[in-house]
Amino acid sequence: MTTQAPVATTPRVDTGRRLTFFRAVRSETIKLTTLRSTWWSIAIAAVLTIGIAMLIAQAVDVPGFEPIQAVVMPIQFTMLLAGIIGAIAVTGEYSTGMIRSTLTAVPVRGAVLLAKSLVLALFLFVSSLVIFGVAAVAVGMIVGSRDQSIDWSDPSASFLPILVASLSMSVFALIGVAFGFILRSGAGAIAATVGLLFVLPIVGNFFSMAGEAWAWVVDAATYLPVAAAQSAILPGEGAALEAPVAFLTLACWVVGALLAAWAVLRTRDA
Repeated sequence: MTTQAPVATTPRVDTGRRLTFFRAVRSETIKLTTLRSTWWSIAIAAVLTIGIAMLIAQAVDVPGFEPIQAVVMPIQFTMLLAGIIGAIAVTGEYSTGMIRSTLTAVPVRGAVLLAKSLVLALFLFVSSLVIFGVAAVAVGMIVGSRDQSIDWSDPSASFLPILVASLSMSVFALIGVAFGFILRSGAGAIAATVGLLFVLPIVGNFFSMAGEAWAWVVDAATYLPVAAAQSAILPGEGAALEAPVAFLTLACWVVGALLAAWAVLRTRDA
């Protein structure tokens, strides 16, 4: 009696998973880039970033103020647009029922979450990099009239803040994605994103005027995503966190938020 050799199925399974993931990435890219709301949001972010950067560069002329600060400071406003883009990219599918088609085409829910997160993060990073680059050129033209310039030979005063600011925009978008999967409501996800990125830092600032008994609230606020991003973008003596701690904090926010979103996505029906 002859016996058949065992069939190796692991490579075939791995190939199937890779194809599923690539199919999910392609699908999410098409969905994101064909939405008008995506391009409108990017256009608004560009106008705000470049416009505010130019206003700051024109208005602020004090010793110690570096031109690159004017370039990256608008992120305090555009962060909300990044988070909202991430939220509506998810909740839009739930509101229209398209999420059922998405999960039918790609039944591995973790692949859907990973693909959407990857596409959004890369899209926000590249878009923000272009926008901040244009803002840097505009700011350089303004400060050049008073014999100042962005020192491109010093990465810490030119390239690095722009790169980290673009990375931070991706982080804010991923937080919006996580809230979208967790809450499944456009209004709820946007409210939660705005609350975390904008409202809580303001609340933390209120407690800075309180006594020592509330100092822990101020300390905790430095680990919020926006405060950590600011410390990572412009590290130095005035930063609330050291640069390595700031980057670790941002990573923890992304990982924690996406893990929570994955836990909800895999246990709930579409």
